[in-house]
Amino acid sequence: MKMTILAGVALVAAISFNSMSAIAQSDVKLNPGDDLPAMEVSLKNVTGKPTSLKEAAGKNGLLVMFSCNTCPFVVKNEEATAKAIAYAKSHNVGMVIINSNEAKREGDDSYSAMTKYAKQQKYTVPYLLDENSQLANKFGANHTPEIFLFNSKNKLVYKGAMNDNPSNPAEVKQVYIEDAINAMVAGKEVNPNVTKSIGCSIKRKA
Repeated sequence: MKMTILAGVALVAAISFNSMSAIAQSDVKLNPGDDLPAMEVSLKNVTGKPTSLKEAAGKNGLLVMFSCNTCPFVVKNEEATAKAIAYAKSHNVGMVIINSNEAKREGDDSYSAMTKYAKQQKYTVPYLLDENSQLANKFGANHTPEIFLFNSKNKLVYKGAMNDNPSNPAEVKQVYIEDAINAMVAGKEVNPNVTKSIGCSIKRKA
């Protein structure tokens, strides 16, 4: 009888784990050449003014970063994020940072916490609340941080990691974001145009 109960508990735990794994991932696969999704959708900005991706785009394109307040990989790469913001701006590329993480929406990833974090990080780009991970689902974003770069024609030219060593930014040898922006602005093909994003999974609601 005891063994039966333990087996039942194990089965429930396995089902719960698999369900959470499925919730944390999107099956959408946005590939280079695909259109910028949900351009017209306005999201709540920490400034209090709703902002759409279309409004945030610059003359040469748009850099979309999925992030949050709490992921250790985001925290490790705070300086890299600040550099990405400055680099995009200097190349007339608009940028938004999107928080799609629902796991701590009532706590450390709440709207008020996002507002404080944006001030702490001195963000000069929109920091947007993605309720129910709707944009993350349309992009197929699964990690924080994760990058999507679109050109002036709203076509995806790069997606993936910020750099080649998100686990240890002090050891970075290649900054994928800067290389991608340089190639895009010069009218050249971005290479690589896809890298593996490494970070915390975006937690979605059931």
